[in-house]
Amino acid sequence: MSTDRLDTLLQFHDEDPDDAFTRFAIAQEYLKRDETEQALSFLEGLVADDPEYTGTYYHLARLYERLGRREDAISTYRKGVKQAQAQRQTKDLSELQDALMNLELADD
Repeated sequence: MSTDRLDTLLQFHDEDPDDAFTRFAIAQEYLKRDETEQALSFLEGLVADDPEYTGTYYHLARLYERLGRREDAISTYRKGVKQAQAQRQTKDLSELQDALMNLELADD
């Protein structure tokens, strides 16, 4: 992926380190580059610092799945479901519930 895009996003982050959208976009760029540790750091930080940014939960849980961290994925999906319900974010809620159900049923 383009280093220029990542560099630009990192500059935005330096200017406003609390901007949730920029932090999410940086994580996505790192994922595209297969730099999972950096992506994980940004996603975990975003969930901790801005728990109402509901879209993050799905992507963080998917990354946990990819890393073989099943219990962390389940926990993250569940937290995301609670946040999405509280905010009445029906699209995010549906995606989180579907992903959680699929992961839980994978063991059956």
